[in-house]
Amino acid sequence: MLRLSSLGLISTRIAIAGATGYVGSHLARRLAGSGHEVIALSRRGAGPGRDPADAGGPGTVTHRAADVGDSTAVRDALAGCTVAYYLVHAMGEGSGFEEADRRQAESFARAAKEAGVERVVYLGGLGNAEKLSEHLRSRQEVGDVLARFGPPVVELRAAVVLGSGSASFEMLRALTERLPVMVTPRWVRTRTQPIAEADLLRHLESAATAPAGVYEIGGPEVTTYLGMMRSYQEARGLRPRRIMTLPLLPPSLSAWWADLVTPVDRKVAHPLIEGISTEVVVRRPSELFPTDGLNVTQAIRAALDDQAAAIPGRLMSFVPGSVEGVSAMRSHAQLGAEDVGPARADLGTIGGDLRWYGLALAWRARMLLGRPFGERLSLHCPPRIEPGATADWWTVEVKDETTLVLGTTSWFCGDAWLGYRISDTDEAGGPQVQQVGALRPKGALGFAYWMVLWPIHQVVFRVMAHRRAARASASREARSAAPSSVPSRPDLTERPT
Repeated sequence: MLRLSSLGLISTRIAIAGATGYVGSHLARRLAGSGHEVIALSRRGAGPGRDPADAGGPGTVTHRAADVGDSTAVRDALAGCTVAYYLVHAMGEGSGFEEADRRQAESFARAAKEAGVERVVYLGGLGNAEKLSEHLRSRQEVGDVLARFGPPVVELRAAVVLGSGSASFEMLRALTERLPVMVTPRWVRTRTQPIAEADLLRHLESAATAPAGVYEIGGPEVTTYLGMMRSYQEARGLRPRRIMTLPLLPPSLSAWWADLVTPVDRKVAHPLIEGISTEVVVRRPSELFPTDGLNVTQAIRAALDDQAAAIPGRLMSFVPGSVEGVSAMRSHAQLGAEDVGPARADLGTIGGDLRWYGLALAWRARMLLGRPFGERLSLHCPPRIEPGATADWWTVEVKDETTLVLGTTSWFCGDAWLGYRISDTDEAGGPQVQQVGALRPKGALGFAYWMVLWPIHQVVFRVMAHRRAARASASREARSAAPSSVPSRPDLTERPT
């Protein structure tokens, strides 16, 4: 039996095919955090927005480019690996994904066997073999192909994974957040047994030492898609949705409706919706992978909390648009080389004055806009700008020499973040102020707020970024004009009490 350091034993080299996907990127962090050497396989290797290597633990993540359909490349990439996780499916490629799944699974299995891999772990889909959608049938067939042509396989079969970034979760999020009234097909009452992201990762890690075989996994609660919507409402603090069921509404029609409402790629959404009409519950539980852990509401709340906790550290890398329920926009302003220092110092003076942001009247109007919805924003000047301090209605999330990230959960329209970074150089070779704002809309009102005010925000953001540059320039000029006998200005990160 294989032995892993997460169980208090020796570490090993582990490969993950599909390491830049939702499950793969999280698993890479977990395994590396447990001390393993992780080989992250993907078609293009590492790249912007594709790097799962921030493990924060004693292990490592090494990226290798290898298409699972290229057996030679995969065999070379798997050299020295004891365990290989197969987290790949071709559903996003559109029609014909079943044949692509079979071909890729066989290629990977043969390569793993030739490379001397001792165990393959595969994440498949739950469901009774006699009543499966094309998507679920393909997922189970992949497990059979891997076992037929490769090393011994541990196949875990799961239903909906409740975690930010999971396609099923993003569909659930969009439908529940954006639609206060829904007309749904009969399949929303089909039973399912979702599993929390954290519990799935725990089982995947344990699977590396389990005997080969097929195991059904799930959370402690059997529910329905309708039940998950209601659990999401509770976890997110939304008003109850009015949901009406039409028994004759076909899944195909509801799939097209999902295209209009959710951000999930239709090539993925359509097979998923067809699969929702199939009952997926654990029928053969195993003591090795117990159906314990978080219930549905707890899992959704954990997914939302984990996402919010991760945003401050990632905010400055966000690109304009909406991803995983968070909408972002960017702006920047060029700085003179002599203004970099004053601009960085100015980040430590936020609090107590709307002029700091720029467009003070617009911000005053924004404060008034929220009052009919119970929002009460006020200005506050902390003694020092540091993580955890309250500046105006914001909490300081990140503060270092170059960066300031603020966050708030007190907006009526959702959770918001505002970040600044003062860089020495950009791609063009000059210093600049980088500014990123993000909103995780709450309910239909929050979504409407973002959409309606998006054109205004475009203008406001440009002004705000240039405000940072103008304040830095004014501060530098004021210092230059001051008599040499006047003491230098105190550290701007220290605030008067």
